[in-house]
Amino acid sequence: MNTIGSLIGVLAFFLAAGDGPKTPNKDGAVVIYNGVVTPVNASKSDGNDLWLTLADLTRATKLELKPEGVCTDKACTPLPEAKKKELVAEEAGTTGFNLSGFARFVKQPVAHDAKHRVWFFGPRPDEQNSHVASLIAPNFTLPDLSGKSHSLSDFRGKKVLLITWGSW
Repeated sequence: MNTIGSLIGVLAFFLAAGDGPKTPNKDGAVVIYNGVVTPVNASKSDGNDLWLTLADLTRATKLELKPEGVCTDKACTPLPEAKKKELVAEEAGTTGFNLSGFARFVKQPVAHDAKHRVWFFGPRPDEQNSHVASLIAPNFTLPDLSGKSHSLSDFRGKKVLLITWGSW
């Protein structure tokens, strides 16, 4: 997913959610990763960091912690020993992973709404702006004020003015 599509998706999510998404319990949070919204249990509350159990890490992001690093099905990002101490911690017999710390390490954009406990993770730098080469705007779908969905592809060949706003 590209940056524009990701940001628009987040805006649509917050607009549709009204006063914000509901989390499963007092330790809950919502992770938006690759455009997928997943309720998770934060294994450790640490202000500006999101600590997840390894099961929630994989469920929300498809990332897996392995001896060779943090891996997807295609590649692994090695973790230097100094970073492992910052990103991986044992607490009450459970291994926790600092997802927001990892995002900073790989220079992945993160937005956090502390009030609603929502964490949005944008595309990594290698995925950003992939649409620029084709000069075709990425398709997305958003509801209007009455709830009817509209897709950008519905307006292909027509002039469109898109106005967005974010508080961050």
